[in-house]
Amino acid sequence: MTKLSDLKTKLMEDPEFRKEYEALAPEFELSEMLISMRKYGRLTQEQMAERLRTTQSAVARLESGRQDPKLSMLRAYADAAGVDLVIEFRPRPDNPDAQTVA
Repeated sequence: MTKLSDLKTKLMEDPEFRKEYEALAPEFELSEMLISMRKYGRLTQEQMAERLRTTQSAVARLESGRQDPKLSMLRAYADAAGVDLVIEFRPRPDNPDAQTVA
């Protein structure tokens, strides 16, 4: 049986696949951050849902990346987990001439 990591490694050899995968990196990163934030607050999805006055399935959709969250939802999610929301813009690695963005 093929492991998921082995499949990903093989698929990443295809330049077109790699480009599309890397374009989705911010969504993957946000999903990972939301889950980490909730766990940092020692909350289950149900507990997070209660704090946000929503359902557990809505929290699951948000954490899976199947939903594009509004800034107000991210702010509420951070508050519920007991963390600060920080938004940052960074120069792209493929743009060596870019200056630091404030």
